[in-house]
Amino acid sequence: MKQSAQEALAEEVAKCYHDPLRFVQMMYPWREPGLLQPYEGPDVWQREFLIRLGKAVKERGFTGQMPVAPIRMGVSSGHGIGKSTMVAWIVNWIMSTRPHAKGTITANTFTQLRDKSWASIQRWTKLCLTGDWFTVTSDRMYHTGYKSSWFCSAQSCKEENSEAFSGQHAADSTSFYVVDESSAVPDKIFEVAEGGLTDGEPMMFVFGNPTRSTGAFHRICFGSLRKRWDSVMIDSRECQFTNKAQLQEWADDYGEDSDFYRVRVRGLPPSASDLQFIGSDIVYNAQRRDAISLRDEPLVCGLDVARGGEDHSVFRFRCGQDARSIAPIRLGGEDTRDSMRLVTLAADVLDRDFDGKRIGTMFVDGTGIGGPIVDRLRQMGHKNVVEVQFGAKSPSTKFANMRSYMWGKCREWLARGAIDKTPRLEYDLTGPGYKHNGKDQVILESKEQMKGRGIDSPDDGDALALTFAASTVLRHVPFIKSRSQKGSGWRSWMSQ
Repeated sequence: MKQSAQEALAEEVAKCYHDPLRFVQMMYPWREPGLLQPYEGPDVWQREFLIRLGKAVKERGFTGQMPVAPIRMGVSSGHGIGKSTMVAWIVNWIMSTRPHAKGTITANTFTQLRDKSWASIQRWTKLCLTGDWFTVTSDRMYHTGYKSSWFCSAQSCKEENSEAFSGQHAADSTSFYVVDESSAVPDKIFEVAEGGLTDGEPMMFVFGNPTRSTGAFHRICFGSLRKRWDSVMIDSRECQFTNKAQLQEWADDYGEDSDFYRVRVRGLPPSASDLQFIGSDIVYNAQRRDAISLRDEPLVCGLDVARGGEDHSVFRFRCGQDARSIAPIRLGGEDTRDSMRLVTLAADVLDRDFDGKRIGTMFVDGTGIGGPIVDRLRQMGHKNVVEVQFGAKSPSTKFANMRSYMWGKCREWLARGAIDKTPRLEYDLTGPGYKHNGKDQVILESKEQMKGRGIDSPDDGDALALTFAASTVLRHVPFIKSRSQKGSGWRSWMSQ
């Protein structure tokens, strides 16, 4: 029997269940006459987002019966990158591939919801090959044959309307929420929406410009909820479709280190406050400075050890003024519970050759399991491992403890050093505040105090700061190699 066009379409859509990128590429008329004629497909960040979403679906393996863990994804960005377009693609993909899905779409204001978010859904659904399956009104999208069981709706995000986000369940399908311009959406909306992520194959997506340094969206992308979400920061300058001339005008008018530019272009939240220990301008300049290191400068590593399930153990590397060339290594807190995994990884790092150099000294946060990890590494023959207690006495009378001292040295170094441009490191370095004690010594804000105000643990910042725990001097001496390695290399005096 000859297959009908609708049967062929349904078969193709079924192939997209685990592949939202395939859906976007196949279901819209790219390069055909009309709106999409100039375009070949999604921008780079959009492709990467859709690929990660598809991977998350595959990992959960929902069978239609047993519930799976929620998919939570967030995007903090500058203006004009195509967030509302992504909202429409997600809605079209879920509604087309998941029978009897139920969804709620909201935004920070009614105008944003009506004129941008929902208008984008209406526009892209008309372009979609599955558009004929659905009816889209001014505030509701539903499958024409299943109006009451297969739908999504536009809802105001006013706190008094929070009940509209409750009771949304789809035990044998997908319950989903999409929040556009999330920074100004009340926390209550996020709290109630979580109740709809308890069964089936639940999903929640949040997008926005980080206009506030508080609230749920801030915690999702930069703070205490960051570990539970797959969140990314998108710089408008790196996107294909943004207005580059306007971005340059903003750079000229406000300065690239201004809060206006941080929020509206770089996708970063406003600077913390005047009590910020490391200024945003210092970090910004270090991101753009050339990475220079000399042959006779030692390679040092800082290992910040996770304190709990939501934190990460992070290795960061520095050679003189260069803390950029070697990418950091990160191990999730859950993985760190098996201390031998961290010991094995640390030993591997100590045995590696990094462009002709070996680790001169590894400084390890000795809190919690850090001390036993150092002991085990030394038993394995790694004498160039140094335990650092953050609360120990500072070598300088200007600082109240060792952690404050290391961050102080790091701040001095940033005036001439080079770091990578990852938003995670930037936010970590600019996150902690500080105060002075009765002896007029500097006390850096603790991780616990930061978490108390909704700021994530600065794991990457602490790892970099650890590289300043002590001075090292490089000497050319033989180092211990594995059986498969030959020759000699560089070691610091602290490894002897």
